Amino acid sequence: MALSFCGNDRGSNAYSVDKGVLDNGCFVDALNLVPHVFLLFITFPILFIGWGSQSSKVQIHHNTWLHFPGHNLRWILTFTLLFVHVCEIAEGIVSNTQMESNHLHLFMPALMGFIAATTSVVYYHNIETANFPKLLLALFIYWILAFITKMIKLWKFAEASLGVKELRFCITALLVVLYGLLMAVEINVIRVRKYVFFANPQRVKPPEDLQDLGVRFLQPFVNLLSKATYWWMNPLIIGAHKRLIELKKIGKLPIAMRALTNYLRLKDSYEEQRQNTEDPEKSPSIWKSMYRAFGGPILLSSTFRYMADLLGFAGPLCISGIVEHLDNSTEIDRTNKTGNMTFGVYFMSSTELLQNTSVLAVLLFLALVLQRTFLQASYYVTIETGINLRGALLAMIYNKILRLSTSNMSMGEMTLGQINNLVAIETNQLMWFLFLCPNLWAMPVQIIMGVILLYYLLGDSALIGAGVILLLAPVQYLIATKLADTQKSTLDYSTDRLKKTTEILKGIKLLKLYAWENIFCDRVEDTRGKELTSLKTFALYTSMSIFMNAAIPIAAVLATFVTHAYIEEVRLSPAKAFASLALFHILVTPLFLLSTVVRFAVKALVSVQKLSEFLQSDEIGDDSWRNGDMSMSLEVGKKYKYHGDTKAINRKGRYRMDNYEQPMRRQPRPTETEEVAVQVNDGFFTWGSNLSTLSDINIRIPTGQLTMIVGQVGCGKSSLLLAMLGEMQTISGKVFWSNFFLLPLFLALSWLSKNRYSVAYATQKSWLLNATVEENITFGSPFNKQRYKEVIDACSLQPDIDLLPFGDQTEIGERGINLSGGQRQRICVARALYQNTNIVFLDDPFSALDIHLSDHLMQEGILKFLQDDKRTVVLVTHKLQYLIHADWIIAMKDGSVLREGTLKDIQTHDVELYEHWKTLMNRQDQELEKETELESQTTLERKTLRRAFYSREAKNQIDDEDEEEEVEEDDDDNMSTTTSRRSKIPWKMCCRYLSSGGFLMVFLMVSSKLAKHSVMVAIDYWLAAWTSSNPHNQSLADSSVNATNYTKNYDATQIAEHRSYVPVFIILCGAAIALCLITSLTVEFLGVAAATNLHHNLLNKIIHAPIRFFDVTPLGQILNRFSADTNIIDQHIPPTLESLTRSTLLCLSAIGVIAFVTPAFLIALVPLAVAFYFIQKYFRVASKDLQDLDDSTQLPLLCHFSETAEGLTTIRAFRHEARFKQRMLELTDTNNTAYLFLSAANRWLEVRTDYLGAVIVLTAAVAAIWTSSQSGLVGLGLTYALTVTNYLNWVVRNLADLEVQMAAVKKVNSFLSTESENYEGSMDVSQVPEDWPQHGEIKIHDLCVRYDSMLKPVLKHVNAHINPGQKVGICGRTGSGKSSLSLAFFNMVDVFEGKIVIDGIDICKLPLQTLRSRLSIILQDPVLFSGSIRLNLDPERTCTDDRLWEALEIAQLKNMVKALPGGLDAVVTEGGENFSVGQRQLFCLARAFVRKSSILIMDEATASIDMATENILQKVVMTAFADRTVVTIAHLVSSILEAEQVLVFSSGILVECDSASNLLAQEDSLFSILVRTHK
Repeated sequence: MALSFCGNDRGSNAYSVDKGVLDNGCFVDALNLVPHVFLLFITFPILFIGWGSQSSKVQIHHNTWLHFPGHNLRWILTFTLLFVHVCEIAEGIVSNTQMESNHLHLFMPALMGFIAATTSVVYYHNIETANFPKLLLALFIYWILAFITKMIKLWKFAEASLGVKELRFCITALLVVLYGLLMAVEINVIRVRKYVFFANPQRVKPPEDLQDLGVRFLQPFVNLLSKATYWWMNPLIIGAHKRLIELKKIGKLPIAMRALTNYLRLKDSYEEQRQNTEDPEKSPSIWKSMYRAFGGPILLSSTFRYMADLLGFAGPLCISGIVEHLDNSTEIDRTNKTGNMTFGVYFMSSTELLQNTSVLAVLLFLALVLQRTFLQASYYVTIETGINLRGALLAMIYNKILRLSTSNMSMGEMTLGQINNLVAIETNQLMWFLFLCPNLWAMPVQIIMGVILLYYLLGDSALIGAGVILLLAPVQYLIATKLADTQKSTLDYSTDRLKKTTEILKGIKLLKLYAWENIFCDRVEDTRGKELTSLKTFALYTSMSIFMNAAIPIAAVLATFVTHAYIEEVRLSPAKAFASLALFHILVTPLFLLSTVVRFAVKALVSVQKLSEFLQSDEIGDDSWRNGDMSMSLEVGKKYKYHGDTKAINRKGRYRMDNYEQPMRRQPRPTETEEVAVQVNDGFFTWGSNLSTLSDINIRIPTGQLTMIVGQVGCGKSSLLLAMLGEMQTISGKVFWSNFFLLPLFLALSWLSKNRYSVAYATQKSWLLNATVEENITFGSPFNKQRYKEVIDACSLQPDIDLLPFGDQTEIGERGINLSGGQRQRICVARALYQNTNIVFLDDPFSALDIHLSDHLMQEGILKFLQDDKRTVVLVTHKLQYLIHADWIIAMKDGSVLREGTLKDIQTHDVELYEHWKTLMNRQDQELEKETELESQTTLERKTLRRAFYSREAKNQIDDEDEEEEVEEDDDDNMSTTTSRRSKIPWKMCCRYLSSGGFLMVFLMVSSKLAKHSVMVAIDYWLAAWTSSNPHNQSLADSSVNATNYTKNYDATQIAEHRSYVPVFIILCGAAIALCLITSLTVEFLGVAAATNLHHNLLNKIIHAPIRFFDVTPLGQILNRFSADTNIIDQHIPPTLESLTRSTLLCLSAIGVIAFVTPAFLIALVPLAVAFYFIQKYFRVASKDLQDLDDSTQLPLLCHFSETAEGLTTIRAFRHEARFKQRMLELTDTNNTAYLFLSAANRWLEVRTDYLGAVIVLTAAVAAIWTSSQSGLVGLGLTYALTVTNYLNWVVRNLADLEVQMAAVKKVNSFLSTESENYEGSMDVSQVPEDWPQHGEIKIHDLCVRYDSMLKPVLKHVNAHINPGQKVGICGRTGSGKSSLSLAFFNMVDVFEGKIVIDGIDICKLPLQTLRSRLSIILQDPVLFSGSIRLNLDPERTCTDDRLWEALEIAQLKNMVKALPGGLDAVVTEGGENFSVGQRQLFCLARAFVRKSSILIMDEATASIDMATENILQKVVMTAFADRTVVTIAHLVSSILEAEQVLVFSSGILVECDSASNLLAQEDSLFSILVRTHK
């Protein structure tokens, strides 16, 4: 048959124009080609040639700048146009099949139209991004031409009296409308931009965000196609493969998404409500404010959601159509035409087109693509809105925190915990609620629609199936609530377990020395047992939930089809069976999600309640009297923030804020007319309860002088400072701050507003930021090197800074390095000194410092640095010896002022008080002498710091070496190694995890999973066989047979045969439901088993690790294994694993079924598989990076909140609210950017896998139609193909999640390879005498000791002999090896040469447990464990009460313990905090005495206690231990002057060994030098 444009049917004269040119239909179609050809000719040269030379004038992300009016409308219209063209092509091709010869003119113009429309949009996009509007004229002309030619065609159709019944008439009419609209859009562009026909075209500037190259989140700015497919993410996701995604790479947020913008939106709607309500008491509704601020996007998202859901039903309907028409295709004959012939061509009706299976297949594909696009768009919009809402809420909470009244915090109405919960939990709950929000109203619609369609397909039996689903939904809700409860109890247990683990790790040295590690290990295991019980319940409920999910659809299908077989007269056709099967699949999702959504809605209600209470809580009074103007709040923020002046993070991580500069030295003083800086008149202040804490306060603080406030503990000194700062509630009275600084107004007002009103304030409880030492001291002021150095020297911080690994750039604070109390306090004082303010408040800065430092600080810092600067200083102190320096003294007693004046005044007027002070001063002087003898506390603090770092560095070196080994050496090409390493799935860790779960469980899981999926396939296959089982494979509802006739013909045998399929169907469904239960249980319990084993092994390995391990591994790192990593292994891996295996097997079984039905599909599978492989490979790497970024940016944000809440008074005194708000906004935005990118990456993946799924459905349908297999099987194949689209992206998402979670297994596993100590020893326990060591004789032969085989020896060739009962002292300078010797007695270090023999037994041969349980030691740091006193003295429970009381009596503690409630069972809090340091040390002494050992070792035991306690200790050692060998390691030589034998060490070598008196007699002995230098 010859191809010809107009066709050459017999007897038709296609080319004749006798009736007039336009009456020839073929000519009109040819005319329609003209505009399309015109467009292609004009645009191609411009697109290909002109483009190289054109580039944008402004340096922006110019390829995303969309600025022609009607932009989105144009894209939507063009897409609609393309769709109509597709319909036109389909109609033309199908009509063509009805003709005798090929009529190209039926579909050729439509095809050209499709190409032209595609070109138009490409052309338009390029013109728009290049900002070259004149070229749009070509499009304008095209739209006009196309409109005219289509109008002619429509007019001719109308003349020939064709109407809406003919499909081609409708299509042409639609095209006319679309071309008309596009023409209107084009005219509008000309009207607005005036680029042609006007004298002066409009100038446009790109939006601020696009000019700022730091903004990398382009979703709001790209065109529709890129928005829908996340095309703009490609460079980021593919680039992640080569290079880690860092914060720098994701840039900052567009202005509209920043926390500040959203905060202002939310706040405005919140405040608006507050103003509009008549009742001022009624709090504004947060729900309303949220709706006003963020309602728009939520409605948009819901619209997308509805469209997606409605399109979702196209799937089952198309399947039903395809299967039905495959069946009937034989019967639809050419005779059965419903169309008519006009213009010599065939016109069909729309129903006829929809009976064509190929058309249905294409429609199914388009519907899927659209449905998925809408669904992802809906997800994205809700997530973006949720993130915006969270940013706004965080800013709102933060602003409220900064204004909270201090009494609220101190009276415990608002605890830190509550604030942290608001930030970490409640805001996230609301965010999640917003994510799931559109589901709330979309799901009911989806469910109702689904049930109606089922009813239409199956009649009454459908209602039974739907009923089954609805009945089981509440059960799911119940399970979901139970799950939440179990999770709570699990959390409580794991917190408890963590607390115990932390205690063990902190006191590990003591536990090992006393051989108690197993006892305490069992305590942790007990709690872990409870936690595991709770976890098992959790696993049970989770598996129930999974089971319900899988079983409900099976049960529904079973109920429906079985009832259908028995009650309906009509046979079930494959078309209906598989369409309803697909519908059931659709229905399950909303029902499963509904329980989740309802749960989240309930949680959201609670969260809003909490938030609203918080926002209503008391605020601090407006202290305008201290406050030149309070405009540094976020209102000023409005002015500043929009100019984008907040600098991004400089690389060194110092945050700068332009609107917060402070000048360096203060300007010369204005004449000091007033002598009083602060004055309080008749002040009565309270902390919230109406009882006044401070009463009748009349004081004045002289300007530029040093005022001291003294008084007993708890008499209100600190409260007085806070009252002056306006932190307390004023009952009556006034606080005046002098305002003489405002006299010369021309003096730079800027510095006035910033410095004058801020007070440098150092609190009693030191408060540090999580920042570097330098940032803590400068605290936002500009850095001035000389001033900084002076401050550091005044606070004697230099030696401490030198010890830190990175000097003053070391991170300190919660997440950084832990400093001791004294070091923290000195940093806080340094901060107050460094700030350039006129008034300095120091609240007891000496409390945690020893005497030398206090003196130095007083002289250098306060008297010199501050007084030289003529600053007004108010100092609260207990150190009365400093009163002589005070210019003004305020003495307080019981909340009121006792005396005020200079020291002279008090001496003359209140002799009694003065005398009282004198006696106190004398006592303090005695303490001073005692302290000078002692190695000062600071030196000790520095020592501990040094130890921590020395060991950590060694560890780091080892770590680096390990890491280097890990890199694969064979590959020279660096890039490719990183790539291959980053995209590998950690199979090794997965195996490790599964093997921890036990092979039986793994086997059960794998086999039950496979069995379940096989049975599921069998059910559907059986359904296909059952429905296709009628004779001649013809549908009984034949078009020619009348229904009433056919019921009669339906003989009993056929009914019987039809029903004979039912029993097998029931058996299969039952088996499937049982298998669902088994699989869900095995996976969850495999998880529990793995968690049990991993934690048990981890705990045992770590507890039995050598002491060296704890020196080199930071405590935080070990604790992380027990907290975060264990939590992931316990709760996150099992569900991920379950979901991954399920979705993978579903996809595989689906592909298997399709391949079985239509083997041709396998050919198409190859390219699809390749595409899928690359998508998942790129996504996994990028997702992991973004996930890490999200996690790592969340922590600083939460820390910043808790920091602010802790340091409220300081921040407010310094007047740094604005800076902290700014920092909070930066942190929130950074975290939100990471989260947005992460969710955009998820959308990127889902859009791609969904499109892949749609292609799979299309190929499956086309293959089935062409090979025209059995209709039942085709239905089966298509139903499976539809499920693939849902599960493909889950495969990848779960893979990515599992990869992140397996990192936890890897970390735990890395600790499982640590060496344990050798507990066995070469002797058997039975060979050791019961009472060994009976005498306590110690011989040391040629002893060499090192901490690790890699390190140098710390003791070299030591020989010594200690007689039984001797009192021996060991001394030497720091680091000479004294303490190492004490550890050698317990075989805690590596003795690689020589030996120690105690009572004739070489200790290295003994089992460790035996050796350590027979000696006792008192350590330098007293360690107590939480529990009872009995547990601390005798955890093994081997001693009688009398023995314990005797020990307490010896340690002088009996009376104190007797007085405690519970006596020996009295509570000891964590770390023994409820006892003083001295008491704790005495408990340790009692502990050593309880164990009646003949050898006692005291390791610097008196270092951290006061004189009185030390005397007790010495006395006890002399009396109670008279007959035992006592080895004292002394840091103070004076404590061993009475020793019978002294060993003096110097750098690991024993240099002197004799009695103390003999050594002192030798002038030049090292011992006498040590005694003389008090070292």
